[in-house]
Amino acid sequence: MSAARKARLATIWLWAAVAVSLLCWKFAGYSWLLCAIAVLALLAPLPGLVRGARYTYAWASLLATPYLIFVVTELLVNPAARWVGALSLFLTFAWFCAMVFYLRASQAHRG
Repeated sequence: MSAARKARLATIWLWAAVAVSLLCWKFAGYSWLLCAIAVLALLAPLPGLVRGARYTYAWASLLATPYLIFVVTELLVNPAARWVGALSLFLTFAWFCAMVFYLRASQAHRG
């Protein structure tokens, strides 16, 4: 199995883990509606991630940034959300790194 394929599989699994961690914010006091909206926005890149579209991996890595900012902010200011914040921070950062690794491992062929 190539490095690009491994990175793509890791990205998809981490995407699912990030989606579940966003739903766990309900246990930190957030409404289901807010959690569902966060997960719905996360659905946008899924078809391209599954296909392995490099363009999708590029813009999806930018999509991870607001999630990282939200998680870091909540981790610092909301003591009730620290456990889910730490989990979400780890998973979101790992998802971001997996997407960047896929982009590097699947270099576009330039002729």
